[in-house]
Amino acid sequence: MSRRTSRRCLTLAAFALVFLWAAWFTGCDLGAMWSRRGHLTDIVSQMVPPDWSFAGKALPLLWSTVQMSVTGTFLGAALAIPAAMVCAAPLPGPAVLKKAVRFCIQVLRSFPALILALLATFFLGIGSFAGTAAITVYTFAIMARLTYEDIESAPQGPYLALRTMGASPVRAFARGIFPEILPAYLTNGLYLLEGNVRHSSILGYVGAGGIGLLLNEKVSWREYDRVGMILLLLFVIVYGMEHLSAFLTALVQHERSLGRNGGRLLAAAAAALFVVCTLTLPPPDLSRTSLQMVQNLFAGLLQPDWELFFRPDSSGLAYLLLETAAIALVGTCAGAVFAVPLAFLGSSRFFPAPVAWLFRTVVTAIRSVPFLIYGLIFIRVCGPGSFTGVLTLAVCSVGLLCKRFTEAIDALDLRAYHALESMGTGKLACLRHVALPQLAPRFFSAWLYRFDVNIREASVLGLAGAGGIGAPLILAMNQYAWHEVSTLALGMIALSWLVDVISGRCRRRMA
Repeated sequence: MSRRTSRRCLTLAAFALVFLWAAWFTGCDLGAMWSRRGHLTDIVSQMVPPDWSFAGKALPLLWSTVQMSVTGTFLGAALAIPAAMVCAAPLPGPAVLKKAVRFCIQVLRSFPALILALLATFFLGIGSFAGTAAITVYTFAIMARLTYEDIESAPQGPYLALRTMGASPVRAFARGIFPEILPAYLTNGLYLLEGNVRHSSILGYVGAGGIGLLLNEKVSWREYDRVGMILLLLFVIVYGMEHLSAFLTALVQHERSLGRNGGRLLAAAAAALFVVCTLTLPPPDLSRTSLQMVQNLFAGLLQPDWELFFRPDSSGLAYLLLETAAIALVGTCAGAVFAVPLAFLGSSRFFPAPVAWLFRTVVTAIRSVPFLIYGLIFIRVCGPGSFTGVLTLAVCSVGLLCKRFTEAIDALDLRAYHALESMGTGKLACLRHVALPQLAPRFFSAWLYRFDVNIREASVLGLAGAGGIGAPLILAMNQYAWHEVSTLALGMIALSWLVDVISGRCRRRMA
């Protein structure tokens, strides 16, 4: 056995041990889940058929959800460009400033949209304006990181040539680098727009507008036929957004063409949608915002509760972070196990188009349900605790990973596969020797990305009683206990940074 193979086996064995420990730590009990499966089927059966008469009440709040998504995504993506220019190493600027802006972006990336929305309500009041601000900041942090990485990997020759000819840094960037990164920039923006619809649908839980408050109310009252109506409307929006995103991505990547007039019409329609969504936003409610409150907030954030750092019991920071990481790890791995076969079933390259369409629609339906709704449903099946968080993130991971896996499968080079198949080799053997070596790096990259997302989503599952650091953090924010908020926030930043470092090293080894 070669040294490389031995190292790989040891790495897999160590990962398996960590996974088994995390499953034990989070109290995973599939037997208990199976014995209580009747509770889950009862809830689902009560959602079908949905209460069609409830659509009239849900649609205005659904529009508010879409409104927050569109405005927040557009603003966040636009603000990300100058920030990325400051951060990118090839572009001029003080090194200290670059490091400072990168650090701020990393801090903002550490928090899910729900936490940002709750914080925004303290400054901007209850309503959609606070939710839009949260989506803007959330989108800005992700887009800035992705964009400056694209700038650093883009060819620098045209930019340097323009700079040599006397062009300003901004002009050289606009002419030499931005055209190179534009397809990736627009693709990332479209992907975030689709995801932000789901994020916006739960911001009402913390008073930040949208359909989330109504959804939480109907789940709490167990009016599942009305919950079914809301989820059906969300599915229609996500399904339409996904197909629109796929169409626009094909245009961006020059796989389709609309012509000059068609392109101008599309750009005008996008601009009009942004203007309508932005101008119809309700103004912020600053009646409860005071200078004293802002001073208390920042004073508390600058003075963490150090006792919480070293508390040895389950309320201590170390335990909460460990629980959050364990929930994210087990949930992501479980989701990947189910996502792989669903991804192949959803690919028209291996199955007939009607079968592939059916499974893609099922996966879209899974993805359209907000993760907190899964948490609230599973808590009625398994009770509060970490295992509920694992089940929630597993189902949510199936939706996103299956989409990423299917995209990787659709991009496969199958010439070697068909050559082996024509020689009489079985399909499973062809998959093993041709498809899997191509797919493994992309599957692992998608898994790493989802694990990074799940670390943040696990941090708010406590809102549904599903363990992790989220419940103490949100409780401390609602009680204005800013010293505790500071401590818990520092823990989330450190955990996010650690996961980011590990993911980066894994990707560099794969390259």
